[in-house]
Amino acid sequence: SPVPGRRHTLPASEFRCLSPEDAISVFEIEREAFISVSGECPLHLEEVRHFLTLCPELSLGWFEGGRLVAFIIGSLWDQEKLSLDALTLHKPQGSTVHIHVLAVHRSDRQQGKGSILMWRYLQYLRCLPYVHRAVLMCEDFLVPFYQRSGFKVQGPSDVTVGLLTFIEMMHPVWGHAYMRRNSGV
Repeated sequence: SPVPGRRHTLPASEFRCLSPEDAISVFEIEREAFISVSGECPLHLEEVRHFLTLCPELSLGWFEGGRLVAFIIGSLWDQEKLSLDALTLHKPQGSTVHIHVLAVHRSDRQQGKGSILMWRYLQYLRCLPYVHRAVLMCEDFLVPFYQRSGFKVQGPSDVTVGLLTFIEMMHPVWGHAYMRRNSGV
């Protein structure tokens, strides 16, 4: 039985994979974060639901007091470079995680949460034996942010959205976990 005088409280901070039920919260944060900057959303609501249904294990949400404050959505890809198809397809046999979007709620920005979430996500990916690398495409001004997380510039992306052009970036994720699994330690 519960301890007298003690109320159930939500965890202060929780990281978990997202589900289709989180789609509306995800989309609201994404829309506010991207429309104001570029005028485009990486994923529309139906695409958010699509990826959270097909590959929820490749997403990560940060919740504080039960409220979504930041998230990443990824899917698997099976080619060296991203193409227009990579924006909407999940390739279950792929070994590359395409990070479609990382967004932080406006009231939680400028606190390092995007960097912390990316670090947690990359650590999580290292535990998935079928994932060898993570790739993303971003606008020029975001390159330093992703470089601080260990991503390397691969060059201009072949993908454009309207007048927007992107830089493709890559981060190997299998190295450390692979060495640990095979080191006998």
